[in-house]
Formats: sequence, C-alpha cells, structure tokens
Amino acid sequence: HHPATSILLSVSLSINVTMGFGNSGNKGEESKFLPFVFGGLAGMGASAATHPIDLLKVRMQLHGENKGEASAKRLGMFSTGFSIFKQEGPSGLYKGLSASLLRQATYTTTRFGLYDVIKDSLQTDNKPLPLYQKILCSMASGAGGAVVGTPSDVVMVRMQADGKLPLDQRRNYKNVFDGLKRITLEEGFFIMFKGCSPNVLRGLLMTAGQIASYDQAKEMMLKSGYFADNVTTHFGASLFAALVAATVTSPIDVVKTRIMSSKGVYSGMIDCFAKTLRGEGIGAFYKGYIPYTLRLGPHTILTFIFVEQLNHLYSSLTGKSVAKK
Repeated sequence: HHPATSILLSVSLSINVTMGFGNSGNKGEESKFLPFVFGGLAGMGASAATHPIDLLKVRMQLHGENKGEASAKRLGMFSTGFSIFKQEGPSGLYKGLSASLLRQATYTTTRFGLYDVIKDSLQTDNKPLPLYQKILCSMASGAGGAVVGTPSDVVMVRMQADGKLPLDQRRNYKNVFDGLKRITLEEGFFIMFKGCSPNVLRGLLMTAGQIASYDQAKEMMLKSGYFADNVTTHFGASLFAALVAATVTSPIDVVKTRIMSSKGVYSGMIDCFAKTLRGEGIGAFYKGYIPYTLRLGPHTILTFIFVEQLNHLYSSLTGKSVAKK
C-alpha cells in the first residue's frame, strides 16, 4: 500500500475499534473516543486538500535563510509554485504528503480529543465555559498534540524542503516511515523531536487561535438568533478562527520550519529567532504569510466542517450525540 493509504486504513480501523466500545456496552467510553477519531479524520481530509499550499509556504519560509540577507530577492507564491512545477513536476507539490497525513493522525487527533475531554471535565450544568477557560483548555490540548505530532512534522518539513537543497545534500526520504526510520538510525531517536519547543509553542497558539476562537465565535453567532447550527455558521466561525490563528502563529511557524529543516545551524528556538531577526529583519517572520493564510484558512474551515458533519452523521445514524466544538 501507498503510505497515505496505510495511514487512512489505520484511522478507519480505529473508528471500528471505537464503535466497538459502544457495542460492548461501554456507552460512555464511545463518546469519549469519538472526538479523537473525528478530529483526526477531519484534519487528514483537510491536509490532503491543502498540502500543495503548505509546501509553497515551507519553501518561501526557507528562502534567504542561508544568505542571511534582508535584501534577498523575495519569491512570490506563484513564482515559487511555477519553479517547483518546472523543476520537480506536478508530484513535487505533494512531497511530504504521507508525513502530513501521519502528522494529522497524531497531532490533530490528540488536540481535538483532549480539548473536548478537558472542557467536559470543567463544565457544570451544561453551561458554556468562559472564553479564558476555553483558551486554557485549547492551549493544554495543543501542547499535548504538538509533542505527539513532532516526529512526523520533522519528516514532513524535511521532505517538503528537499527540493530546495543541492542534490548532494538532499535526504530523499521515500515516505514518512522511511524518514522516521532513517532519522532514528542515522541521527538518533531524539532528533525526531528536533524543534519540539517551537512546535509546542506553535501548538499552544494555534489551538487557542483555532479551537477556542471557533468555539467562541460559533457560540456568539448562535446566541445572536440570526444563525442556526448549520454549515453557514460553521464556515463563518472557522473563517474567523483561521485569520486569528494565522496572524498569531506565523512568526513561530517560520522559526519551527527553519529549525526542523536545518543541519545544526541553530542551537535552539531563541538562537533561530535572534539570527533570523538580525540577518533578515522582522519581515522574515512573515515570509510565506500569504500561502500560510491561504493554506490555514481552507484547512481550518474544512477541518471544522468535516468534524461537524461527522458529528451530525454519527448522531443521525445512532441517535446519540457527540461532544461538539
């Protein structure tokens, strides 16, 4: 099987296992596990649709890194895409897809599931949590997801960045599993967690920006009386969440990308931040911002719409509700 197919099959299997809890009489366990599964499936579907834009973002973020010049000629999104298409072919736009899918199967599965678990533990009398508690819940779940998802994230960034490197420096991972195996054997187990610190910080900010702002926006839209719990509301709330998340997390995403793709250039997150700021200026932290926003926008919208539709489908088929965002 293609690595992406293997990942999809494994997640499908996890759904069957989860459904099995309900059939065996553990009704409470079923609803606790479903947010994890639905979150992971939604993230994987959204990533498959937006992967080429994410690859453009990575290439643009790395542009000018080695030159260390603020005056390095900036590459636009279209010129970057055309260059990749010309030099690497159409398949070049999908480099790292298997790693991206595994990342969503770990990172998004964990953060969506943990958010519901933590939020439910704090709720009393089914009253909505105040915004600050939603932010704290999302930050905790984002940190957990970031740690779990870092190994596949490292492989994904390296696979996406490979085409930018000289031929003799390319890693040429066959797929995500080959990448994880080679990193462990050639560089050591803990290298798989390279960039974990900025990844956790990004996970905190990203999840707060996405899940907490989506939850709050949706709640306010429904309370206004002008909106119903439908796709239109889900789209509006997720669009707001995407804009918040993109603006807040772009600088740390640039740092994370550079650390994960580098070969011993940076000693850590602060060193990378300082060198980037000193060598290229503050604007470097928003390199690739347009493709980042264009990727994060549809990805966030699709993720939340997929989650909501999976929730509705499950409820219509079983007559039972799932904890929703």
